[in-house]
Amino acid sequence: MREGTDVTIVSYSATLHKALKAAEALAEEGIQAEVVDLRSIVPLDKETLFESVKKTGRLVIAHEATKNGGVGSEVAAVVAEEIIEYLDGPIKRVGAKFVPIPFSPALEPLMLPQVEDIIAAVKETF
Repeated sequence: MREGTDVTIVSYSATLHKALKAAEALAEEGIQAEVVDLRSIVPLDKETLFESVKKTGRLVIAHEATKNGGVGSEVAAVVAEEIIEYLDGPIKRVGAKFVPIPFSPALEPLMLPQVEDIIAAVKETF
């Protein structure tokens, strides 16, 4: 979805839009984030994922599911198992907090990952 050289942000669905906004904000700080849209979880497009991670050396996975046990965990595991030698920093996952989903729309942003959470995770990889 967006070319970059410093870090790969992998996302899908609604969080993809937040990842793109985070990449724009990071660009203003001189960090060029590549944003990869998974589009499909099964099968996982490992070729695109691996190509991007090999280019940037850093990986942040952002999704609306909880951080633990979600798609992000599987993406992190596949990268760690198959191409960990290309990483220059830790893999970071950004996901929903492990709490019940609130009914109130005003409370949803407190539970779901936000643009600022993705930006913070990217900075932790450097």
